[in-house]
Amino acid sequence: MISEKTQALFDREVAKYPSDQKQSAVMACLQIVQQEQGFVSAESERLVAEYLGMAPIAVHEVTTFYNMYNQRPVGKYKFNVCTNLPCQLRDGAKALHHLEQKLGIVMGETTADGLFTLQQSECLGACADSPVMLVNDIHMCSFMSNEKLDQLVDGLKLAKA
Repeated sequence: MISEKTQALFDREVAKYPSDQKQSAVMACLQIVQQEQGFVSAESERLVAEYLGMAPIAVHEVTTFYNMYNQRPVGKYKFNVCTNLPCQLRDGAKALHHLEQKLGIVMGETTADGLFTLQQSECLGACADSPVMLVNDIHMCSFMSNEKLDQLVDGLKLAKA
C-alpha cells in the first residue's frame, strides 16, 4: 500500500511528463521509496510498477541496473568503490581490499554495527582521480590512498558517537 504522502510525491513526479509517458518517472519514484524505507524491496517495485502502469520486471531492471538503489538494507554509510578497469590500473581494487580489511567485511556486506556497507561500482566518471569512491551515492571522494581511507572511516565512526 502506498501512503498518501508517497502518493502525493509520486503524483508530483508524474506530472512532469506527458500523461502517456508517466513511466518516465520510474527513477524518481524508486528514489522516493528508498528515501522512505532505506531500500527498494520487491514489494515496493511491484507497487511502483502498478502505479506507473509498467511491467514489474521493467521496474526491477531499473532497480538492479543502478548502484544508487539499495535492494536490501544498507549501513548508514554506503561506500561504492570504483573497480572498473581504469581505476583498477590506478589502485581501485587495492582501495577496496584495504576497506575490507579496515572494516572487517567483504564487498557486499555491512558491518555488524550497521554503520558501513561496502560495494564495488562501475565507472564513476573520475578515472584520472583514482582510486575514487562514492559515499551514500552523493559524495565523491578522489585520490583515496590508504591513509585517506583510514581518515574517512575513522572520522565517520567519530561522527556517530
